[in-house]
Amino acid sequence: MVEAGHLLKQNVVKTQLAPNWLSVPSDRVAIKDVLPTSERRGRGAVSNRGGRFEQEARQREHDGWHEEEPPPLATSVTPEKVRTLITHNDSPDIGFDRSINPYRGCEHGCIYCFARPTHAYQGLSPGLDFETKLFAKAGAAAALERELAAPSYRPKTIAIGTNTDPYQPIERQQRVTRQILEVLARTNHPVALVTKSALVLRDLDLLAPMAQKGLVKIAISVTTLDAGLARKMEPRASTPERRLEAMRLLSEAGVPVSLLLAPIIPGLNDSEIETILTRVHALGVREAGYVMLRLPLELRDLFSEWLMEHAPAKARHVLSLVQSVRGGKLYDATFGKRMTGTGPYAWMVGRRFEIALAKLGFSKSRKRLRSDLFQPPMRESAQLCLF
Repeated sequence: MVEAGHLLKQNVVKTQLAPNWLSVPSDRVAIKDVLPTSERRGRGAVSNRGGRFEQEARQREHDGWHEEEPPPLATSVTPEKVRTLITHNDSPDIGFDRSINPYRGCEHGCIYCFARPTHAYQGLSPGLDFETKLFAKAGAAAALERELAAPSYRPKTIAIGTNTDPYQPIERQQRVTRQILEVLARTNHPVALVTKSALVLRDLDLLAPMAQKGLVKIAISVTTLDAGLARKMEPRASTPERRLEAMRLLSEAGVPVSLLLAPIIPGLNDSEIETILTRVHALGVREAGYVMLRLPLELRDLFSEWLMEHAPAKARHVLSLVQSVRGGKLYDATFGKRMTGTGPYAWMVGRRFEIALAKLGFSKSRKRLRSDLFQPPMRESAQLCLF
C-alpha cells in the first residue's frame, strides 16, 4: 500500500505496549512512529501507533521517489446509527450514573485525553486516528426520546461530555449535541455538561431557560493559562482566554458554571493551580474540582512521545512525578485512587487545591439539579391512537 512519497510496510507482530520510557536513557530514545510535522500540523498526538487489539504493525518508510511533504491529515466524520443513547455506570468515583457522548473520537486533539484508548475498539489508533477519524451518533435525538418515553424510565441528571467533548469543532456542522439538548429542554430533564469549548455559548437560548428551572449546570475544563502550552497540549480546543470568557458569559446569563481543572500534570501545569482558581473566581465561578493525569493503556506511550517532542528537558521529571502519584507505575485504575492519585506529591496537590478554595471563598457543596419537573415525551403508540 503506497501513499504519496511514503511506502507503508506491514508486518505481523504480537501486540504489546512500548517499553517504559523511564527505563531508556534520554540520548537513546528514538520515536520511529512519529509522523512528519507537516502531516500532523494542528494535531495533538505525534504518532498513529496501533491499538492494543491489532495483530499487525505498520511502519512508514520513504520510497525515495518523491521529495514533497505529505498533505496534512484531514478530519473525517462517519455517521453511527444508535439504538440507545444513554450509558449507565456504577463507578464510585464519579457523581452520576448515566451519561451521553454524542461523538466517538475528539477533534480537540488533547494529548492527555483518557478517552483515547476507546478508539482501539473501532480498530483505529488511539493516536492521530482518535482526533481525525470521528464518529457522530446519527439519530441521537430520536433514540433519546424513545428512552425517555419508556414507562420504566426514572429521571436523574444525565452527564454529557464525560468521554469526548460534546462541543468539539465538528459540532458546528453535525449539531448532535444541540439536538440532544432540545429534547432535554422540551422534557424538562436535568443535564450536566462538561466542555472546554466556547461553542457552548451558541446554545444559551436553551441553557439559560433550563437554568432558571434548575435543570442544567456546566463545567468548563481549563488545564493551563499558558496559550503556548495549550496550543501544544490541546491544539483545536478553545484558547484558555476564550474559555474564561465563556465562563463569564454563562455566569452572567444565570447558568451555573464550575471549573474543572483537569488534568493536573505533575511538573507541567501544577504550578498554575492557585492562579487558575483566582482567575475563574473573579468571573463569578463558585464551584471547582480537579482530576490528576490519567494514562491508561495506549495513552501511556502516546503521552510519553508527546513529552519527548514538546518538552524533552522536562520529560523524565514529569514521568517520574506521575509514577510517584501512581504507586510507582504510570497509571493505577483502582477506584478511589484513579482521580486523585496517592503518595506525598498527590497529597500536596490536594491540600493546595483545598486551601486555595477556602481562601478564595469557593462553595463547599455542589449544586443539585431538579428531576421533579420531568415530562416524558409521548410514546409512538400513544401518538398513533390519536388518529
